[in-house]
Amino acid sequence: MNICWISPSYFPQIKASILEPKTKIQPICSKPDFPTEKIESFLPFNVKSITSTSNPFVKHCLKLRQNSSYRHSHGSVLVVGSTPIREIYSFQERVPERPITLDCLLVLDEAHIHEDLNLQSVSLVRISSMVMKKLSGLQSIDSIEMIALMKIPSTFHSVDDEFLEEDCSTWFKNAHRVLVLDGIQDPGNLGTLLRSAMAFGWGGAFLLPGCCDPFNEKALRASRGASFQLPLVSGDWLHLDALRNHYNMKILAAHPANDQKPRRISRLTRDFTDSLADKPLCLVLGSEGGGLSERAKDSSELVSIPMTGEFESLNVSVAGGILLYMLQPENHKDLSSG
Repeated sequence: MNICWISPSYFPQIKASILEPKTKIQPICSKPDFPTEKIESFLPFNVKSITSTSNPFVKHCLKLRQNSSYRHSHGSVLVVGSTPIREIYSFQERVPERPITLDCLLVLDEAHIHEDLNLQSVSLVRISSMVMKKLSGLQSIDSIEMIALMKIPSTFHSVDDEFLEEDCSTWFKNAHRVLVLDGIQDPGNLGTLLRSAMAFGWGGAFLLPGCCDPFNEKALRASRGASFQLPLVSGDWLHLDALRNHYNMKILAAHPANDQKPRRISRLTRDFTDSLADKPLCLVLGSEGGGLSERAKDSSELVSIPMTGEFESLNVSVAGGILLYMLQPENHKDLSSG
């Protein structure tokens, strides 16, 4: 794993007034503004701790957490907490062909380092509880002992209009099952869905316009590191149609059975899912408030979850979890049932 020290004097002062209030994905530069080719000139080997919240490096990290545009332009993400960091480390050991770059590890003063983290060659920066609270954004840091500054993984793709259809083959190593999120704005729901997709063996996730940033702090917390493990693509329907055509995929979309408009809606049953076992497919989940977009409804076969109760619909992360489980790849079902 590549480890870098970063000089506090390297980053300019950051004004709080320009922090971005929203977390939707912004256009992403093809190359980060961060001049990584000069980073070796700023390795402060003599700096072992940071105690002040006014430190320029702390302000840089804070803006990475709060500002999506800044985060993507620098190609860096702040990962808060031991659990997601350990999940990412564990994934790196299992899948070494997907390298994850750690730039810096910030550890709370006198905190114990978990033995299952392979940190023999990792340089650590100890930080005060005041700095930890500032960077984590949490009221209580009782369970927060470390924060990692990591590069956005190479498995994340932001697609522009100049792409070629054959580029689709580079997005997902396995496109047999792809989760499609249509305007999921709540980072907790988005992170939970990515975590479920990873757990049930799906090949990746496609984020349509209106989705929040999968590297948003709350999305990262909910995903427990799945944003670094699951291949992700940010694009629009033009790109999704290209993916569908390239792999001859079927598009399903979750929709309540009690839709007022006359639409054909299939029921999620074992016979239904078994009939799709060998068919590559995308599963579209709509936003929490507005549901599926009209484009999604018109482009997909609609499917509903049978419910004996009287509630109109389920939370999108709950409904998504059920659908992801029922439609998971057959080889993953065999593993889960064993």
